[in-house]
Amino acid sequence: MEIIIQPTQQAATEVAARLIATLLRDKPDAVLGLATGSTPLSLYQTLISMELDWSKVKTFNLDEYIGLPREHSQSYHSFMWENLFRHINIRKENIHIPDGNAKDIPRICEEYEKMIAASGGIDLQVLGIGTDGHIGFNEHTSSLASRTRIKTLTKRTRMDNARFFGSEEAVPFHVITMGIGTIMEARTNLLLAFGANKAAAIAEAVEGPIASSNPASVLQMHRSVKVCLDDPAASKLQRAEYFRWVYDNKPDWQTF
Repeated sequence: MEIIIQPTQQAATEVAARLIATLLRDKPDAVLGLATGSTPLSLYQTLISMELDWSKVKTFNLDEYIGLPREHSQSYHSFMWENLFRHINIRKENIHIPDGNAKDIPRICEEYEKMIAASGGIDLQVLGIGTDGHIGFNEHTSSLASRTRIKTLTKRTRMDNARFFGSEEAVPFHVITMGIGTIMEARTNLLLAFGANKAAAIAEAVEGPIASSNPASVLQMHRSVKVCLDDPAASKLQRAEYFRWVYDNKPDWQTF
């Protein structure tokens, strides 16, 4: 796990964007796992400005609300098209987002897993982290071996997401999410966290024990994880200065 601490959100975002840009240049047909919410917005804006070639790239989104029409302003279909897809040259058939309006949710979850496998697996998965340590919508106590499935959102997550819907009552109770086991099979995981409200969850995930009470902590067991933080999100890390020193003294061939 490589912890990359930068002074600002934009500086941390630019590091993450360079990592993705390097992947797309080295592997034009890369498979990306994408996240939604406020955390990756600056990342997508930066990637758009880079004018990369997305024509062979395939994407799989982490999650989607159940029961929201695709055209709803808060559906993750709408989010991805508004904030990334319509600005790049990606092919529509290469975009995959869970269908939150399917009649048979368990079946489409199984099919989603099969599509990821048929695409050769995810090369790089973009992740945010909830204030309770959830990744995707894998709430605390989720199985660390879980696969794509339906989940019921906790009251805390619904409160956190109320700002997007105007009220907590308007936030759906159920979602489809990639499982933790699915996320762990990505070749690289790229976790972004910004702001002091994420500091406690990050400290637990990076320096605490591996536990389902903080699902992101399982990333300690992953072979390739980059964690890009701004100073406020890193403020509760006990080894923050060590992480800064390591990043600042990387050999040239490890920089991106």
